[in-house]
Amino acid sequence: MTSQKKKTWIVVGAAVALVAVLLAVWFAFGPKGADGQKNISVTVVYGDGTSERFDIATEEEFLRGALEAQSLIAGEESEYGLFVKTVNGVTADDAKQEWWYFTKGGEEVVTGVDSTPLADGDAFEITLKTGW
Repeated sequence: MTSQKKKTWIVVGAAVALVAVLLAVWFAFGPKGADGQKNISVTVVYGDGTSERFDIATEEEFLRGALEAQSLIAGEESEYGLFVKTVNGVTADDAKQEWWYFTKGGEEVVTGVDSTPLADGDAFEITLKTGW
């Protein structure tokens, strides 16, 4: 085997090992939802400023499962998970630069609905925003 091929195999091996380590860290320390029954609240704030609160009892570990079980959200699958386009039957209009903004206890949720863990007593807000 030539010196160049050896170097290539070493680089490929190192890259595979790095990916394996990163996956192990993600599974060990990534977001985890609580097991068992949880009661959460979700307040939907519409474009006209009105709001509606939903109290949800669920055994789901992540937000997506709890919201889909109540038929509260729909959207498009992406490489990052579900991109929420519709909340409680109201679809964000791209032509008007509308989008759904998720917060928990007033703080921005920085994970997608697929990986936002749930704990008993969580209070989420989903607000229709306009403007990028």
